[in-house]
Order: sequence, then structure tokens, then C-alpha cells
Amino acid sequence: MPRTSKRLTAREVATRTEPGKYADGDGLHLVINRDADAVRKRWLLYFTWNGKRREMGLGSARDVSLAEARARAESARRLVRDGVDPIANRAAIAPVVLTFGQFADQLVDEIEVGFRNEKHRYQWRQTLTTYAAPIRAKAIDAITTDDVLACLKPIWSTKQETASRLRGRIERVLDAAKARGLRQGENPARWRGHLQNLLPKRIKLQRGHHPALPFGEVPAFVAKLRNRNAISALALEFTILTAARAGEVFGATWREIDWDNELWTVPKERMKAGRLHRVPLSSRCIEILNSVAALRHSADPGAYVFPGAKRGRPLSNMAFKALFTRMEINGITVHGFRSSFRDWAGECTDFPREIAEAALAHVVGDATERAYRRGDALEKRRELMDMWRAYLTSSDPN
Repeated sequence: MPRTSKRLTAREVATRTEPGKYADGDGLHLVINRDADAVRKRWLLYFTWNGKRREMGLGSARDVSLAEARARAESARRLVRDGVDPIANRAAIAPVVLTFGQFADQLVDEIEVGFRNEKHRYQWRQTLTTYAAPIRAKAIDAITTDDVLACLKPIWSTKQETASRLRGRIERVLDAAKARGLRQGENPARWRGHLQNLLPKRIKLQRGHHPALPFGEVPAFVAKLRNRNAISALALEFTILTAARAGEVFGATWREIDWDNELWTVPKERMKAGRLHRVPLSSRCIEILNSVAALRHSADPGAYVFPGAKRGRPLSNMAFKALFTRMEINGITVHGFRSSFRDWAGECTDFPREIAEAALAHVVGDATERAYRRGDALEKRRELMDMWRAYLTSSDPN
């Protein structure tokens, strides 16, 4: 009989309060009871022994995590397969030893509710899966400094920002494991006074200097882009026209589009600065939205404006990279088009610096200055973005 897929998540275990039994698969259940004002949660395993259905308690959900409960259940099922009664031989159940990968996945499930956006969630999972691959199968209580270095050294010089974030995420996973009583001693991923003595000093990155096209070459690039019949090309042109970040465009949903006022409102949860951002939409942006609206599979206002290959998912972070490859474009980044826009606005228009910075959703000035400038200069930005649209289409062969 095929194994039943797991149905619970760590977040569900933590947040469910309604009394009942919730199946995780393979006979493992979370049982919730309510006594007066207290909610009690425990783990229960159902199995068959000598033709009879039996149940075995695996501990309180307060003390035993979902990953640990699954490990205990698998140990008990292994005894059953070997002809041993797990209830009569509890001592034979092997101690639960979680791997780094198991615990890391569980931790991300628990903390991702606090992440700002889908890109942040993806980055956490991707780094702890891909770059931490050398230690994922190793017991969480056995991770050493050499293990951490095995993950960091291959990318420390070539992908400095990724390596730094990976180190910090490994450190947090190991700190959380220690807090759960799953490991002891100092954290081998800590930087100060430890890894800083074992790894080369990082070259400080200058933020904002992403490889970019000179703004004089952007209209010709957009003209080539408009000759491509792909949703990724439409999404990239929309990104350039709005001077937005790629993640903001990937995560855009139809409920954020105000057709009547030709406005795209990005909620603060999806903005880097954590502030709501209104984006005036030029006539070309509206044309693009009409084009992708004709391809919609769902009338759900929560559907993504630029859907990916998988139903219900947006375009992936790799969509624009793949598009650059097909166009044989090298040496530039999507983020660099924001720099192209800023250079154009500064050199070719008379708009104040603050207007261009507001179009980029940058925070300008100190707290006092921002308090006096409460508006977002929407109408002035609309004029600026329409001039940008006219400039970008100046080389449009159509």
C-alpha cells in the first residue's frame, strides 16, 4: 500500500485549536482536546498488530515537534515491520535524532509567517536546500565548524552576498536547535570571534551598482523586447516602464490594479521599505495589462498578473534570466533598469530629485523631512512615468 503523503505543517500544529484528530499520514495524528480554557495537543500513532488496530502515544505536541513526531512514528513502524510490539518495547524505539535538513525545513515552516514576501520565503528555502546540501543529511547535534565551512567556502568569494546570508541562516537554525535542546555548545556558524578568523574578509559591496544599460540604449532594448511573444517579455517591459523591482512585479495580483484610475497599488507587505507604494500606469502599461488579462485562467482578483508555468504560481525568479539568455544579452541585470531610469530622469528631465526617488520607492530625507512631505507626489510622478514611456517607445518600430 503506498504511503500517505504528509498533510500537516509545523504552523498548523502550532495554530490549530479546534478539538479533533488531524491526520498527518501513515497513521500519525495530532489530537487536540480542550479542558476548560486550556488546549492540549498530543501525538497519536495508529498501527495494526496481530490483526488488531492499536494506538500509541508519542508525547505532547508542546514538547515534541512535528518532525520529531514523524521520526518517532517511523521508528515505531519499523519495529512493527520487524515483528516487535512498539508499545511493549518502547525502550527499543531509537532516540529521535533530527538531521539539519529536517530541522531547517521545520523551522522555516514555523517562522515564514513573519517573512515580508514570497521571494523572501523562496530565498530561505533555496539557500538552506541548495547551498546547505553538504550538511542536510547530518544530525543536527553533530554539525561542526568544518561542516559549516564546507557549505560556505565554495561560494564565499564568488557569491559573497549569498554566502553571507547562508551563514546567517545556518546560524539561526543551529541557535533554534539549541533552544529546543537538540544540540549543545557554541554555534559553529557564528561570525564574530569565530568564522571571521577562518574566512577571507568580504569585500564590501556598494549597493545600487547593478550592471545596467546606459539609458540611451534602453529604447532599442525595449523595441527588441516587444518583438518577442512571451509573457516574460511583457512582464519585463512592465517592470522597466514602472521602474519597479522584479519581485514586486512577480507578486502583483489583479486586486492591486485600479483600472479606473490607471494605478497599481503595491501593499506595504511586498515593499522593501515596508510602505505602501502607488505606481501610476502609463498607456503602454495598460496595453500590457490588457494583453495578459486576455490570458487569465481565473477571475479571482488574487490571481497573479504575470502567471508562471504552474497554475496558481507567479513567474519565477529565473524567468528574466532565461529571457536574457534567449535574447543573447549579457552583462546587465533587471535591477539595473532602475539605475537606467534614475540616470535618465536626472539628465533628461527637469523633475526634482525627490520625484524620481519617489518613483523608485526610495525613502528620501530624515524623519523630520519625511513628516512634512506626507504625500507621494502621485500626479507629478504620473507625468514623469509618461515621459519615460514616451522615451522608451521612441525607437519602437511599430
